[in-house]
Amino acid sequence: MARALSQDLRDRVISAVDGGMSCRGAAAHFGVSASSAIRWRQLALEHGCAVAKQRGGDRHSGKIVECPH
Repeated sequence: MARALSQDLRDRVISAVDGGMSCRGAAAHFGVSASSAIRWRQLALEHGCAVAKQRGGDRHSGKIVECPH
């Protein structure tokens, strides 16, 4: 699995888009995919910043059902 791109890169892409560059143009300039630039911009508009989601952790405990006794 690929690692998450740095927060600094995300911020630079978003700043470029805010400065008037298109998402696709900023993606090409910084060497990231256009879909990532578009998604980061959307996250920044909705939540104020484009922070990476937490990775790893326990994915199975939600499947365990407690005994009703």
